[in-house]
Amino acid sequence: MPDRAQDRDLVPAPARPALKVLLAAPRGFCAGVVRAIDAVEQALKLYGAPVYVRHEIVHNKYVVEDLKRKGAIFVEELEEVPDTTAPVIFSAHGVPKAVPEEASGRNLFAIDATCPLVTKVHREAQVHFKRGRHILLIGHRGHPEVVGTIGQLPDGAFTLIETAEDAETVSPPDPDTLAYVTQTTLSLDDTAGMIAILRRRFPKLAEPHKEDICYATTNRQEAVKLIAPKVEALIVVGAPNSSNSQRLREAAERAGCRRSALVQRAADIDWSVFTGIASLGVTAGASAPEVLVEEIIDAFAARYDVTVETVTSTEEDVFFPLPRVLRPDAAAE
Repeated sequence: MPDRAQDRDLVPAPARPALKVLLAAPRGFCAGVVRAIDAVEQALKLYGAPVYVRHEIVHNKYVVEDLKRKGAIFVEELEEVPDTTAPVIFSAHGVPKAVPEEASGRNLFAIDATCPLVTKVHREAQVHFKRGRHILLIGHRGHPEVVGTIGQLPDGAFTLIETAEDAETVSPPDPDTLAYVTQTTLSLDDTAGMIAILRRRFPKLAEPHKEDICYATTNRQEAVKLIAPKVEALIVVGAPNSSNSQRLREAAERAGCRRSALVQRAADIDWSVFTGIASLGVTAGASAPEVLVEEIIDAFAARYDVTVETVTSTEEDVFFPLPRVLRPDAAAE
């Protein structure tokens, strides 16, 4: 009798379809995110667990869960923090002035991990206010960065501009004493359109010395624009509450890639969207770790014969030092 099991072993497995992956560079963690995560890890190393963190240190569930396992406790408001000598860290997005004031009033050991590029926007707004200007803030209502920026100044100092329609219809107190600042994680194209409208309507509008949209947001969107026209589908690795990740997905669609999806990790992939493709773009938001990018590519490699090509739009070498109290030489100062 023929050995049918042996015959089956001789039958070759079906060939997997070929898939070319264009991997955007730069992608993933920016200097501000690295600094914020390192701040929590260094605080845990120096002071032990727990370390309290107000709001998600960055908008990524994987990162937050990893820090929780190491001893970080995340809260939304300081009232959730008990009277303690443990460090209390403010997230990379920045906080209203009332938060460090509350921490000081309670004698909490507060450490500010606000991204220096967000702090730059805060300082710009404070200078404009001192010079008697009303400030138009281009950003998304309710985003932690916008809440933190508005909270730097008294009520009424800002008017929020979310859309081109807002820019066309805003009626400031004095059109001749105006300035604008922006959230750091916006769409380059949308923001440029709103600024153009404001410049046309208010010729005396004061502007930032250097644009507020951060280098990382700019570089990641430019990289996506480079690869999106060359692929049939594109994945942005990132969280749904991450503004810069959402803007990457939008940038891909505008650049011609209609099948673009924001995915937190491989388990979240809707495979029906990626059936029959021969080319795929992959990038990651500024708060998404590289391990999740690798996980996504591995998931496609299980279904396709994958080749990966990195497409680089620019090199990044930005570094932000830790908050002073967490630096190795702090004790000697």
